[in-house]
Amino acid sequence: MSDQIPDRNDALELLKKYNKKEGLIRHALAVESVMGHFARKFGEDEEKWRVIGLVHDLDYEMYPEEHCKKCVELFEEHHWPEEYIRAVVSHGWEICSDVKPESLLEKTLYAIDELTGLVASSALMRPSKSILDIKAKSVKKKFKTKSFAAGVDREVILKGAGFLDMELSDLITEVIAGMRPVAEEIGLKGNL
Repeated sequence: MSDQIPDRNDALELLKKYNKKEGLIRHALAVESVMGHFARKFGEDEEKWRVIGLVHDLDYEMYPEEHCKKCVELFEEHHWPEEYIRAVVSHGWEICSDVKPESLLEKTLYAIDELTGLVASSALMRPSKSILDIKAKSVKKKFKTKSFAAGVDREVILKGAGFLDMELSDLITEVIAGMRPVAEEIGLKGNL
């Protein structure tokens, strides 16, 4: 790719070059879908939002100690636009990056990244093992149980909801809606 706007094919190719684990690919697909959902909701550039969602954890599998740092080099090698790179780096704000989310795209990515993991874990606990029948209320209950999906940073989710000026329940509802179209691809269709 040479100094052009990356599309989904570019993003998927790059993602799969640096990520082989099925769980990370599924997470990337979930975040991509949710970002697309929010782009439509906010009247933004859906392709751009989806592409950034797809590659947001580009460096996580191969360079976990350099997450949100190594990706800058990887994106630059492939001539990705600065705006896309900044958006990806900002999702690690106060965790592994000092780049604060500023644009609506960046704030949305920050808000939904951890939450997609909590929603997925909550769906897997259901008898149906599906995202297709889960409600925000049950995810919110799991949110309050600190030992459940303990790796999910609840503070990040709350800060993200604040960035978007959304109630937690509303944010959860939108994330669920954004994940449903890719239920099968992300292993959350369950037995429905």
